[in-house]
Amino acid sequence: MFLSLFLIFSLGVIGGYLFEKIRLPRLVWYLILGILFGPSLFNIIDPELLQISSYLRQIALVIILTRSGLSLDIKTLKQIGRPAILMCFVPACFEIIGVVILAPLFLGISYAEALLLGSVLAAVSPAVVIPRMIQIKERGYGDEHHIPELIMAGASCDDIFVIILFYGFKNLVARSSFDAFLLLQIPLSILLGIFLGILVGIILFFIFKFFKLNTIGKTILMLGCSFGMLALEQCVKEYVSISSLLGIIVLGILILMKNKETAKEIQKNYNALWNVFEILLFVLVGCAVDIHYAFSRDGGILLGIIVLCLCFRSIGVLVCLIATKYTFKEKIFILLSYLPKATVQASIGGIALSEGLACGTIVITAAVISILVTAPLGAILMDYTYPKLLEKSLSEKKTS
Repeated sequence: MFLSLFLIFSLGVIGGYLFEKIRLPRLVWYLILGILFGPSLFNIIDPELLQISSYLRQIALVIILTRSGLSLDIKTLKQIGRPAILMCFVPACFEIIGVVILAPLFLGISYAEALLLGSVLAAVSPAVVIPRMIQIKERGYGDEHHIPELIMAGASCDDIFVIILFYGFKNLVARSSFDAFLLLQIPLSILLGIFLGILVGIILFFIFKFFKLNTIGKTILMLGCSFGMLALEQCVKEYVSISSLLGIIVLGILILMKNKETAKEIQKNYNALWNVFEILLFVLVGCAVDIHYAFSRDGGILLGIIVLCLCFRSIGVLVCLIATKYTFKEKIFILLSYLPKATVQASIGGIALSEGLACGTIVITAAVISILVTAPLGAILMDYTYPKLLEKSLSEKKTS
């Protein structure tokens, strides 16, 4: 196992650095590395590491959601208004609808499985989008209409929305039948998740206030509480459904609302954790891909579905921007910024396969194809179009 970890981290860091030098997301290299090292090709990865990959993906998901919560400023959403709220869920809904229309027709899967596949494909990637939006904001582009803030807020909430849907649809597929009671449990699960997040957040707030913990101690305690919420969900799942993942997000939001300075310090530590788990996550997802299936007829069909569903997604983005102050060029840039997929697809794409669902191979393959196609495409389009599509603020023009 240690040899596998040595190869993953050393080659991951070096290759990721080289990919960034040619202006491609490093996570694309991580995926390629996983495919090369996985059972489908050279079979270098230790099987013991693959056996615990589902737990490692779960830890990565906790880190992703906590970072989203710690960076999700409710005031910013209110300031931008209606477009910010709509961007959180409308484009994802349009893409899921596209998958539900096309996947049963061309792949022969059930509508419930299509909903599950759609929920995996529908999330935009903060790992690709947010660093670029920060850079664009620092350079003074799109400031007048708060375009970077709109995209960052929408991308964070979009992930939350899609992950909640994914776990609801996964339970639906696992039951292999329509269960009206199960659907009624979804809003209850959401409400209990919010309550749990608020409760844990309040407890942590008082601990932070009365115990002089350093930032690392606060981060470890917060991470431990997140794992505790996951454990609680597992313990009571036979009796009641609790969305512990939503609770983790709410926990982050509450810490940010109560103390911005503490939230920013904790977020830096989570960012450092993510640098480690990002490599593991994408490499292990790449390992899980059946490369022969990816290059089969069904793999080609999946690629076609992904491309067509991006059109559905783009229509959803434009619907969100109807009757707004944004210019035509700004709308095109926002549309392009909502193309990349990566983080959520890697985090939840392998769950269906690890839990033995019939559509597992299709879901993980679709997740990887969507990352390999849209992450570099979206990154390149954002990098090369923002100076042409966005206006630079007057103050930045003067300084430059």
